[in-house]
Amino acid sequence: VQLQASGGGLVQAGESLRLSCAASGSILSINSMGWYRQAPGKQRELVATITSGDFRNYADSVQGRFTISRDNAKKTVYLQMNSLKPEDTAVYYCNADLYNYSGRRNFWGQGTLVTVSS
Repeated sequence: VQLQASGGGLVQAGESLRLSCAASGSILSINSMGWYRQAPGKQRELVATITSGDFRNYADSVQGRFTISRDNAKKTVYLQMNSLKPEDTAVYYCNADLYNYSGRRNFWGQGTLVTVSS
């Protein structure tokens, strides 16, 4: 199983970015997908998650600015980030909690860098 993330880049404060993460490989079903981020010198933190039943959970710091969504047919999760702030600068990692032929597993993508300038 692989998670391929894309969409990061350099933007100015107040602008928007959309991240995508596609899961591929021998996947039987996906329970939840999500995004986490890690800023320099800080621990990795949850940004947003979405379950197969479309339940969404957001960090307080992004509530109202970020929107997570998923396309089950494409095994892809998206993160629409609006009104970006310099403190949103981080490497963003996608995550998937899924079932494959080995059972229930958790996978991480390679990370995509988001830089927000003031």
